[in-house]
Formats: sequence, structure tokens, C-alpha cells
Amino acid sequence: MKLGLIAMSGVRVRNPELLALGLTLPGFVERSQVIASLPSLGLLTLAGLTPDDVDIRYLEVADLAQVNGVPEEFDAVAISSFSAQIFEAYALADRYRALSTRVILGGLHVSALPLEALRHADAVVIGEGEPLWPAVVADLKAGSLKPIYDARGHSFDFANSPMPRFDLLDIERYNRLTVQTQRGCPFRCEFCAASMRISPNYKIKPIDRVIAEIHAIKRIWKRPFIEFADDNSFVNKSHSKQLLRAIAKEEIHWFTESDLSVADDDELLDLLHDAGCAEVLIGFESTSFSAVNGVEQRSNWKARKVDHYLEAIRKIQDRGVRVNGCFVLGLDTTGTESFEDIWNFVQQSGVYDIQITVQTAFPGTPLYARLKQEGRILRDEAWDLCTLFDVNFQPAKMSVAELEAGLRNLISRVYDDDVVAARRSAFQRNYRRKHRQRTAIRSSAHHRSTAA
Repeated sequence: MKLGLIAMSGVRVRNPELLALGLTLPGFVERSQVIASLPSLGLLTLAGLTPDDVDIRYLEVADLAQVNGVPEEFDAVAISSFSAQIFEAYALADRYRALSTRVILGGLHVSALPLEALRHADAVVIGEGEPLWPAVVADLKAGSLKPIYDARGHSFDFANSPMPRFDLLDIERYNRLTVQTQRGCPFRCEFCAASMRISPNYKIKPIDRVIAEIHAIKRIWKRPFIEFADDNSFVNKSHSKQLLRAIAKEEIHWFTESDLSVADDDELLDLLHDAGCAEVLIGFESTSFSAVNGVEQRSNWKARKVDHYLEAIRKIQDRGVRVNGCFVLGLDTTGTESFEDIWNFVQQSGVYDIQITVQTAFPGTPLYARLKQEGRILRDEAWDLCTLFDVNFQPAKMSVAELEAGLRNLISRVYDDDVVAARRSAFQRNYRRKHRQRTAIRSSAHHRSTAA
């Protein structure tokens, strides 16, 4: 059996004015290009669970309009996609089914709307794929594929994690590869559409398995740059310190996402730098208590941390670890004044990188359910607007046009070449100064110890 694993991998912006603006602002598209170039770790993981007698091919389709028919013929295909590209995924699935190819759909969007997806597939996979995939492949081979494979109510033990098939990749196409060290998140942000939606329980991968995946990558890429595909790294501080000590021995550089509590532990911060962490993305969302009040629904944790934002950024970047600050425009408690507030915060904080998005109502999230009930979804089932840059809802305290204009204006300012260069130069100067200070302190302490 010949099986195709197909990732719909492009990043979309529908708003023509924003798209045109992006073409003139390299800093704006930089992170989007990184995301678009990441391979599908989910599909590579399923490949690691597939028996050797199945002929596997991994493909990425960034733009279906560039594909005449299908990219390659298979006996069966498994297709994964973000919400923004789900209509293209469905169109490709329909093309394959017209050729009598069996089609399996899975991923976050499909898990949120399995019956919608089933109209375009022979089978859908709901939730975590690892506990279901062996049965899916066995049924494929037996010609008895079931329409629905549902992992809800079952918890996959990360100690049994398969080795992703990194060897299926054309490594020259990527500037980084992904490794997952944990899944889920203890917080419950209303708008979040990450893996916590398919894995509600926070879980960590054993350290030896993480290191084994890094070794597998290093066999095909001597000095790789790795992105940890975690919703929220370092939640478990004790485990994280052990993991960082192990990673430090690998001499790699990497990127991850975390919450603000990473700045509360000086030992963890020192280990971040020593382990090769180049940058950590933190979701600040906005800059005041009123703006983020209620965004995190379990304990309102983010709102309670707002007053610590500036100090946290300073502590992290003093270690030479860049902070990528993520801000969300259009939160319900914010009006047009929030654009200037974020600009001023960026200037004051010296944060190295910026990610500006608009609040997006993704299917399966509490935000979508609430806005749907309030009649504020602009166009029902407009999943192609789920790009993080297009507006798919009616904001509470501004018009759609004001939100779109505010996004364009803020992007123009924070991604201006001179502004970006000044931010990054200031980071480098500050780190060199702090590094000299720490070196002098350690040297002085050593001399005192020797004299004693």
C-alpha cells in the first residue's frame, strides 16, 4: 500500500491591503514564513507509527492553485491542515476521492468539526492521533476503514511516544525542525486553538525521548535549529531544569513558547541561556489589566501578571535570550487606544521581536461559541479568515474597519526597518554589558575564594 501524508502548509492573509503592506515589510512576514516552512510534526509522528510494509511519502502543499489535479497518486492519503486552509484541504481530498483514493482527515480543525470534515473523507481522526493510528492503518490494509476514529476520553502516555520520521524530509527545504517536549497547557485562554483542544490534560514527554528525537535530527542535520512545538514550555519547573541540563549537552540552538512565569526562576533563566535557547515567545496579549481581564478563564492568571511584564522581559533578555512578545488586537475590553498603548509598551520594554495578531474566533474554542451566541461572527463558517490577521468577528469597542486600520498602522510602525534595527541593536548592547558584569562578578568571587 502506498500512503501519502500531506500537510497543507501555507500561511494566508486575505485582507488585500494587509497583504500588500506585508510585501514591503520583511519583518512582518518573517515569522509567518518560519511557520509556513515548518514540517507537520503530527504527520511525521504518525509515520513513525506506520508499519514498514507501507510505502510512505510525506508531501507539503502550500498553494493548491499551483497543483494540477493531485500532487502524487496514492492508494490512501492522510491530510492535515490549519483552519485557514481547510477549504483547500477539502478540495484536495475531493480530488483524491474522485480517483478512488481513500482519504483520512485529522488535526485541530477536523477534531473541532468532524462531521463537516467527514463530508470530504472516508475517515476522520478526532483528538490525539497516536493511540488511533495503528488501528487506522490496520483497517486501511484490511479494506475496512471506519468513518470515525475518536480518541476523546482516552489519554495517550507520552512515555510511548514514537520517533517522528524526520528522514522523510528534504532537509534542505527547512530552516528549523520541530520537537515536542510537552502537550497541553494548564491555562485556559478563551481564544486558544492549540493542542490543549485535543489534549486537555497537560503532559510531559520523558527527557530521554526528547533527547533521542534531537539525536535523530542531528543525524540528518549536524547543527540544527529546533523549534519546540509546545503550547507552553517550562510549566513544570523541576522537570524543565532537568530537560535544559540535558539539552545543554547537545550544543543546539532553539526557539520555544512559554508563559511569563519563566522569568520568576533565576536558575531556570540561567539554564535557558546555557542550553542554547535563542528566543522565547510569550503571549502578553495586551498591556493593561482591563485589556486581558478574563482572557485566561481558569484563574485570570494573565491579568494578574500584567504589572510584571517589563521586569520579566528585562530579566529574560539580560541572559541573552530574546523575547518575542505576542500581542492580540481586538480584545473585547479594548478600543482604538490599545494600538498606541502597545506601541508605547514595545518602545519602553525593548522587547526584541514582536508578533501582532488580531483576536480570531477559531472553531472549537470558547471564544467562537460565545461570539456565535452573541451574533458577532461576521460570516458563519468562514474558516479561511482564521489567519490571525483577518477579522472574522465584530469587535466590542470599535468597528471592523477601525480594527483593520489599527492593525495595519501598528504593523507599519513596529516592523519598520529602522525601528527593528534599533530594537535589536539595543538588545545586543545590553546583553554585552550584562555579560561583562556577570563575568567580572564571577572573576571577583573566584579571586576571593582563592585568597581565602
